[in-house]
Amino acid sequence: MSVKSRLKESYSETQRRIVLYLSDGIMKGKHYFKSKYIAKDLGLSSKEVGTNLRILVETCRELRIVPWSYSNSTTWMVLPNTS
Repeated sequence: MSVKSRLKESYSETQRRIVLYLSDGIMKGKHYFKSKYIAKDLGLSSKEVGTNLRILVETCRELRIVPWSYSNSTTWMVLPNTS
């Protein structure tokens, strides 16, 4: 099963877009992401991003997502999930 088809079965459309966005950022060397910038880049609200990332913290098998800082906008540390 391809990664995209597995993502389609596991997540909502918004969650899938966020996972792909974060995965692309990791491949470019980024590990910290602010909710407001994810929202801006994906055309979502910060609240939408935060709600879905809180779900992905518990359910995402592809990435390890950790809330990191709460100043001005939540910052998330994201790493490939090696377990």
